[in-house]
Amino acid sequence: MNSTLEEVTAKPKSSTVTLTLFILVSLTPLLAFTVPFSWELVGVAVLTYAIRMFGITGVYHRYFSHNAYKTSRVFQFILGWIGAIAMQKGPLWWAAHHRNHHKFSDTDKDLHSPKDGFWHSHMFWFLRNDHNDFDAKMIKDYTKYPEIVWLDKYHWLPPLSFAIVLGLISWPVLVWGYGVANFISGHATWTINSLAHVFGSQRFKTGDTSRNNFWLAIITFGEGWHNNHHYYRHSANQGFYWWEIDLTFYVLKLFSYIGLVWDLKTVPDHVLEEGLKLNAIAKGKKEFKSIDGSIKLIEAPITSIAA
Repeated sequence: MNSTLEEVTAKPKSSTVTLTLFILVSLTPLLAFTVPFSWELVGVAVLTYAIRMFGITGVYHRYFSHNAYKTSRVFQFILGWIGAIAMQKGPLWWAAHHRNHHKFSDTDKDLHSPKDGFWHSHMFWFLRNDHNDFDAKMIKDYTKYPEIVWLDKYHWLPPLSFAIVLGLISWPVLVWGYGVANFISGHATWTINSLAHVFGSQRFKTGDTSRNNFWLAIITFGEGWHNNHHYYRHSANQGFYWWEIDLTFYVLKLFSYIGLVWDLKTVPDHVLEEGLKLNAIAKGKKEFKSIDGSIKLIEAPITSIAA
């Protein structure tokens, strides 16, 4: 059953302030009609979109939610600040709810399952009052840092500061770099909740409806390889193979080369091998090329036992 605005504001209700702010922010892209169009402004929007997208995918998701790499305490705070610019609340709130999603994916305890309707999974779920809080036990590996707790509490400061900086440059830069880019990046990341469990292919049996979707992977810098991720959630790369584009992982690799992050977790060979085998089976093949380049036969499953 599809969610409606009446449903999300019914029981339990979203606060009037939260809902009003969300609607106002959602309307800011309309301000683009108040300034002359230019490709330079489109470039600004693309750049600030990329900053926000990496903040969610590379920081909130792969770092705070899954500990897919390590970094210094100072750079951890800087990354958290960048993540908060995307206006998806604080790193502790985001990561705790995401860990809950993996624990209860597509069950009644999953807070944003598409089974409850597209709009619920896409965005209405986080507007509900009963989802404002989170279980600190789910994220105790980061609640030990007082600066991260502070950042989570005052998560509105990074986007406000970012908006002020853009506004000091010019009004058009603020409109495109904040309003337009923020609107698109928000809805792009939310498609992983609403669409990546509905459209795409399932390589691995994960016990849920997670799917791989090339187009979602492009707009979300790699998050669209969602079935991969649900099968092996601990890696910094969600595109398991070279042909699965994962821009977030490329940035993390660059950061590792210059020493900003380290110990990037990657997918084990046995998982990669299994994926290649499953790809071959899906195509009806009887053999596949393993990760070492050798050709391996696919053994037919035993369907009966001779008397």
